[in-house]
Amino acid sequence: MTPPLFLVPDLGDGDTIVLTGPEAHHAATVKRLAVGEPALLADGHGGLAEARVSQVSPDRVVFEVLSRSVSATPEPRLVVVQALPKGERAELAVELLTELGVDEIIPWSAARSISQWKGDRAAKGVAKWRRAAQEAAKQSRRARVPAVSELAGSGQVADRVAAAGLALLLHAEADEPLSRVSAPAAGEVLLVVGPEGGLSPAELELFTGRGARPVRLGAEVLRTSTAGAAALAVLSVSSGRWS
Repeated sequence: MTPPLFLVPDLGDGDTIVLTGPEAHHAATVKRLAVGEPALLADGHGGLAEARVSQVSPDRVVFEVLSRSVSATPEPRLVVVQALPKGERAELAVELLTELGVDEIIPWSAARSISQWKGDRAAKGVAKWRRAAQEAAKQSRRARVPAVSELAGSGQVADRVAAAGLALLLHAEADEPLSRVSAPAAGEVLLVVGPEGGLSPAELELFTGRGARPVRLGAEVLRTSTAGAAALAVLSVSSGRWS
């Protein structure tokens, strides 16, 4: 069984790493780590340490470092623009994308999004998505936690579309299936996932005008909270990230 992974601000360069705060509580009380048990420690940016528990208390866990490594930056960089799902499906979308290897998630306030983040809700929503990404990274033993950007409007999404090496737009009525797209081995691949109500005609025109290619997954129409994960899996195979 793979050892549990915990996030630390800095892996340092010493022989030990001390875990404190909520992560220490989780390790000691929830995971019930005991002296001598193995664990993984990550800084969220690719740094990873294999370690062994040397001391345990409810709010402090000390690990003996066995080895350190830094994972290579994955290529191509996979970015998903996710239209705001409603309710708990928002966290589900973030969790699935993180577990499947996304590098950046951009929350998008689409015209037909049922959920809308207004005022303070935007900051709270982004914070919630970032926590979900951290937890999913730990669950999937990822040394890199994906970035969750600030809430974007359609104009900002269009700018990201124009800057990407390849920009794809999930659209149920598209002629081109995603399975036939040859994803590049490097650069940035941007995937735009619309809301449950679909893209508005204005959004479709805006994004395709900036270079986005409309693509479809298959005959079925998936929920916005799962469509991005399905598409990301296809891209991970076609780009060689899962080779």
